[in-house]
Amino acid sequence: MSSDFYNSSILPYAAIIIKICRAYTNTNEDFEDYYQEVCLQIWRSKDNFHEQSEWSTWIYRISLNVCLTLLKKKKNNRQHFASDYLPNEATEDSQAFADESLNLLYDAIRQLSEIDRGVILLYLDEKSYQEIAEIIGTNANNIGVRIKRIKERLKKLLN
Repeated sequence: MSSDFYNSSILPYAAIIIKICRAYTNTNEDFEDYYQEVCLQIWRSKDNFHEQSEWSTWIYRISLNVCLTLLKKKKNNRQHFASDYLPNEATEDSQAFADESLNLLYDAIRQLSEIDRGVILLYLDEKSYQEIAEIIGTNANNIGVRIKRIKERLKKLLN
């Protein structure tokens, strides 16, 4: 991957990638692995982007798909190596895990289903129901109800 592509096409959207990767990881090591894999997949799939949506929507979609795929692989591996998983093992020097109140929110978000995590992250980024549906791959009519239920669940988890 060229540094030009990274600087122009990935770095401006790093916040999106960070939020999504953070919602699907518990450790700084996993976070870094997920982030790198997302960046690699964005670079690999750049020629498949046909400008039918915004570049940021493409970034969201790839980020979510990569994180869900890696999470599924990790779950399958965890069945064989349960001792390798240490929840909430955030290191002190990790910027992605440094803010305690943000950690509480992400801990609650991690307790949601895998798809609901993506939906709430998109909602928190003020995406429209239509954009969320497009990224998640569902019907926009279902998004409003789903968000309401997710918010209620998060409220319970945070209280």
